Amino acid sequence: MSILNLKNILVADAITCTGVFAIGLLAAAPVGTLLGLPANIVATGGWICFAAALLMVVAARQAVPSAPLVKLIALGNLGWVAASFAVVASFANAMTGLGIAVVIAQAFAVLGFAILEWKDAGVPRALVV
Repeated sequence: MSILNLKNILVADAITCTGVFAIGLLAAAPVGTLLGLPANIVATGGWICFAAALLMVVAARQAVPSAPLVKLIALGNLGWVAASFAVVASFANAMTGLGIAVVIAQAFAVLGFAILEWKDAGVPRALVV
């Protein structure tokens, strides 16, 4: 894959993280109610996404994204996936059906980002077009 493709993936990931941050910052209580989660869990997720988005933007702005940084981002995304399933396991009795579906769906979306980022971070830069 190309450097441009990796940068686009990082930008898309950063945009989704920024959206989750905005939701966690501006609407934690109503979104928490909708999903059946405590507002502090929604807000905490938002702040985690804010930090992740900053790293993604740094990597995307580099002429050639740093492979170790992109791998760190991918590992962070895998941590998010694990935490998402832990949230469902911990709060399943209180969560709404929509909440469970949303948390699981976004976990799989984040897994997709992690796979793409890890794969592209491992491409030897001499072969990148």
